[in-house]
Amino acid sequence: MTDMVQATAAPSAARVSDAYRWAQLAIGVGAMVMIANYQYGWTFFVPDIQKTFGWDRASIQWAFTLFVLFETWLVPVEGWFVDKYGPRIVVLIGGVLCALGWVINAQATTLNGYYLGMIIAGIGAGGVYGTCVGNALKWFPDKRGLAAGITAAGFGAGSALTVAPIQAMIKDSGFQTTFLYFGLGQGIIICILAFFLLAPKAGQVPNVVTNAALLQSRRNYQPTEVLRQPIFWLMYFMFVIVGAGGLMVTANLKPIAVDWKVDSVPVTLIGMTMTAVTFAATIDRVLNGLTRPFFGWISDMIGRENTMFIAFGMEGIGIWMLYLWGHDPIWFVLLSGFVFFAWGEIYSLFPSTCTDTFGAKFATTNAGLLYTAKGTAALLVPIANYVQQTSGHWDNVFIIAAGANILASLLAIVVLKPWRKVVVAKSTL
Repeated sequence: MTDMVQATAAPSAARVSDAYRWAQLAIGVGAMVMIANYQYGWTFFVPDIQKTFGWDRASIQWAFTLFVLFETWLVPVEGWFVDKYGPRIVVLIGGVLCALGWVINAQATTLNGYYLGMIIAGIGAGGVYGTCVGNALKWFPDKRGLAAGITAAGFGAGSALTVAPIQAMIKDSGFQTTFLYFGLGQGIIICILAFFLLAPKAGQVPNVVTNAALLQSRRNYQPTEVLRQPIFWLMYFMFVIVGAGGLMVTANLKPIAVDWKVDSVPVTLIGMTMTAVTFAATIDRVLNGLTRPFFGWISDMIGRENTMFIAFGMEGIGIWMLYLWGHDPIWFVLLSGFVFFAWGEIYSLFPSTCTDTFGAKFATTNAGLLYTAKGTAALLVPIANYVQQTSGHWDNVFIIAAGANILASLLAIVVLKPWRKVVVAKSTL
C-alpha cells in the first residue's frame, strides 16, 4: 500500500542552482522597475494636465487615488490566479493593462478619461507587483526577507532611473506623447519578461530555514483560513498605521515644504546643490528603495518582529524630529530621507512575515490580502489633509503619525512576536 501511494505521488523536481533562482528574482525586479512610474512618475504629469485643461489639482489627484486603490485591493484576486495558473499569464495581462492605461491617458480629454486610464493601469500594476513579490517569496524560502526586499526595491527606486527622461520628454514633446511612448515601452517590456517568469516546483528550492530568530510555519493556510486568523488582522492593522504615515509624507512632501517655506531654498550636500524639496524627493526615492532589501536582510538574521521594532521605532522618531527640526532646509532634506529609509521596509517585512506565518503554497494570494492594507492606508491620507486644513498647521498630523509608528513598534515586539510563536508552533503539530 505504501509503495502504491509513493508511486502515485507527484515526483519532486530536481533542485535548481542558486544562479537560476537569482535569475528568476532579477526577472521579477525588472518587471517591478517597469511599473514604478505608474505610481512615482505621475506627479510629473499633473502640472501639465492642470495647465492644459484648467482642472483643480484635487480633482486630478483622484486619478492617483483610484490607481492606488485598484493597484492594491485587487491583488488577492490576481494572487489567486497566480497560485492556480502560475505567474506568467498574470504578468502578461498586467503588462497589457499597464500599457493600455497610459495610452488612454495620452488620449484623455476629460477627468473621467484619466480616472479610467489610471484604474486600468492600477489593475495591471497590481497584478505585476503582487505576482513578483509572491514569486520571490516562493523561490527564496531561505532568504524571504532579502528576496522580498530586493523585489520591492525595484518598485521603490525604479522610477529614479527615468525621472530625467520623463521630464525631458514632457518638456520637449508634451505630456500626451510621454504617456503614449512610456506606456507602450514599459508595457511591452513587462510582456516580454512575463514569458521568462516561472514558479518553483516541489523540490526545486531549499527547505524553509530553521533558527531561533525566524519562526516559519510548516503548514500552508488557504486564503479563506488566513482571513479567519486574528493574527492576520493584527498585521493588517500594523501595516495600515505605519503605511499611512509614510504615504502622508509622500503625498504632502511639497505642500509641507511650501508651508514651512523651505521648498525653494538651495541646499548643498555631498557636493551637490538643489532646492530643498527637489533634493529631498531625490534622496527619498533612493533610500525608499535601499531600505527594502536592507531591512529584509536584517530580518532574515534577527527575526521579523525584532526588525519591525527597530524600523518602526526609527520611523516614529524620524517623523517627530522632522516635525521639530524640518523648518530648517538642511534638516528637512536629511530627516525626510531618514523617514523614508525607515518606512519603505514595510513592503519587505510584512510579505515575508505573512508567508512565514501562513506558508508558501498560497503566498501570492495571502501576501496580496495583506498588501490591501496599503490601499486602506491611502484612504487615511485625505484625513491628514483635512486635519491640516482645519488647524492651519501640520503639528497634529505629525504627532499622530509619530505616535502610530511607535505603537506599531511596540505591538511588533510585545504582541505579534509571542502570538506568532504560538501560531507557528501549532502549525507544526
